[in-house]
Amino acid sequence: MNQVVKHLICTLSLSLLFPIATFAQQASKKHADAPSKQVSILFAGDMVLADLPGKTIEQGHDPYAAFKDIFASADLRIGNLECVIATTGKAAEKNFTFRAHPRVIPVLKQHFDAVSLANNHSGDFGPEAFSEMLSLLKTQELAYFGGGNNVSEAHRPHIIEKNGLKIALLGYDEFMPRSFEANTNKAGVAWSEDEQVVRDIINARKIYHADIVIPFMHWGWENEMTANKRQRQLARIMIDAGADAVIGGHPHVIQDTETYKGKPIIYSIGNFMMDALDNEAQTLGWVVRLHVNQHGALAWDTRLIKIDPQGTPTPVADANSPCWDKKTGQTKLCSNAQLK
Repeated sequence: MNQVVKHLICTLSLSLLFPIATFAQQASKKHADAPSKQVSILFAGDMVLADLPGKTIEQGHDPYAAFKDIFASADLRIGNLECVIATTGKAAEKNFTFRAHPRVIPVLKQHFDAVSLANNHSGDFGPEAFSEMLSLLKTQELAYFGGGNNVSEAHRPHIIEKNGLKIALLGYDEFMPRSFEANTNKAGVAWSEDEQVVRDIINARKIYHADIVIPFMHWGWENEMTANKRQRQLARIMIDAGADAVIGGHPHVIQDTETYKGKPIIYSIGNFMMDALDNEAQTLGWVVRLHVNQHGALAWDTRLIKIDPQGTPTPVADANSPCWDKKTGQTKLCSNAQLK
């Protein structure tokens, strides 16, 4: 009798386990067969909307007009706001200080889904002006990241949900002056301390449940055409922590690109809109269109831009500029005319 009971118990247990295994297999197959949730994100480099670009807007013109179609080719558009937008504050003691009038915000909002504040000019007129900018951006509903009223806000990712994907954007500055950094009771930028950056990337997934995490960096030395040791080291730290791609700016020139663990690093996309330019290389930049799905970066392509003496960019229609796709793992030159 005991053998019969044991046999029945074994049979019953197996019959219960098989459906569970079957359901797990079906769920795994369903996930594998799920359609790709693709999103394209366009990144534009340093934008100073003071001085001549600001005057263009004041006169009722749109300095972004030449990029209308290129911007429309992406699902999301992100730029680095390389100035403070405010009417208050006192200029810091540094070579260049940039403060734009609040009238520029509607133009920015027309073209961008979010802007990074993590740079060495958004604090040019002090914490009071920085706080005013945050208030103005919130009032006009233009999203921002890489800065906040305190250190916690500054390091909080901006989450965008698009096409079924949850994308986390983080912004960091690591170019002086560090006095622009946010602290517990002062508005300012997010500074890129390695341990904090790693925590931020991990938390973007763990707490905010992001599918994709992208740091937008302000780093490197001005006018250097290749990334330095520190940039390369930090890029790898971020990808090891879980970043899906790293996009950089600040050197005011285009720098090199590479792939690490199958994930793209674009060290500097150069300038996008400013009139205070020192040399020919500073008049050239890229807009980068990054293609991602739920598994990470699929590809990226670039459009070469040229900035005129008024600080206004235009696409260089007949140029070839770098592009990459994960399938081949190769970076090559693509024609601007092909990237619609």
